[in-house]
Amino acid sequence: MNLDPELLHQLRATPEIFSRIAAATEPELALQDRLRGEFPAELVRGALTLVELRKRGASKFSRAAEMWFDRVGLEQSTSEALARHKARRFPEGVRVWDYCCGIGGDAIQLAARDDVIAVDRDPSACLCTQWNAEVYGVADRLRTLCADVTTLTECEGLLHIDPDRRPASGRRTLKLEEAEPSLDTVTQLAAEFRGGAIKCSPASNFGGKFPAAEVELISLDGECKEATVWFGELAASGTWRATALPSGETLSGDPLSAAAPITPLGRYLINPDPALVRSGLIDLYAVRHGLSRLDDAEEYLTGDAIPDSHLSHAFEVVAEIANNEREIRDYFRGAAVGALEIMCRRIPIDIEALRRRLSLSGRQPAVLIFARIEGRARAVVCRRLVTAPDA
Repeated sequence: MNLDPELLHQLRATPEIFSRIAAATEPELALQDRLRGEFPAELVRGALTLVELRKRGASKFSRAAEMWFDRVGLEQSTSEALARHKARRFPEGVRVWDYCCGIGGDAIQLAARDDVIAVDRDPSACLCTQWNAEVYGVADRLRTLCADVTTLTECEGLLHIDPDRRPASGRRTLKLEEAEPSLDTVTQLAAEFRGGAIKCSPASNFGGKFPAAEVELISLDGECKEATVWFGELAASGTWRATALPSGETLSGDPLSAAAPITPLGRYLINPDPALVRSGLIDLYAVRHGLSRLDDAEEYLTGDAIPDSHLSHAFEVVAEIANNEREIRDYFRGAAVGALEIMCRRIPIDIEALRRRLSLSGRQPAVLIFARIEGRARAVVCRRLVTAPDA
């Protein structure tokens, strides 16, 4: 349901409804019936929705249990760890405008460093940002402005902007031209402000759209979450960057500045972080760590030593098999494998159908990776390794 400003105010003024929900032991339908005997039906629906969103938000925010969300706002919000990483790049002592702030994920972390004006045309989003700033103890450095960002004329300071990827149609788009504000408007803003960051989906068509900027691909816990376009004084001009969180390890450079050799499979198969893949910096990473590519159309790398890095994960090679299901079945029939993880990037594999046809009667864990090796599709049996200490 939509948590409009009036309902949000009612929920904030009725903390006892959340106490009732937290203490409940009965099934949800019975709980709803009981609550409706004490509170208006719309308030009950809103409270249960918010409680659900707070539980889901725990994967993004350390203080989610106290925060204020709507469904779209939570889905599109920047997680606490990622927002904190970006905020560190904004210098202290300079005011930041956070355009299209949503529920305030980025604005809160920016306000931990200096004054922020968070702008959104949705009154509910502004309210959530204001209250979430209170939760994080930064309300004194953050103020909200409910406005269409295209109508604002002041451009003193730095800018963070998160164009809405669900424009009027409501359907998610990966084209920056279809987002709101439009690519033309965002480009103009980047020219007017002295510097800042543009938040993009890592799957969007940002390539070539900002030639003078730095594009940083950021992963969190092994999943590429964001492409941040740094412009103006915050950009390392003309470079690409891959960053893995929570470690913060980063690699920057020109994707065309290095060419890794292609070799047969070595002792280890190296799976690069998705931020590294999306940034195009695989060859640069391989050369710096003494690794090779398996094929010019394959992201997996190989080598005889494990990189001391959080930007990849190493697997020890146990066996290399032809990409032939009969040979694969024969191998696992005689192996002591029980739990099997199956991975592939470029080779189409119905993973669950294959798993059902394999005889896995042992106790040892293993990983089966399908990869193109020197022009041929192969199946590689591996043992998963811990390649770097936890951050």
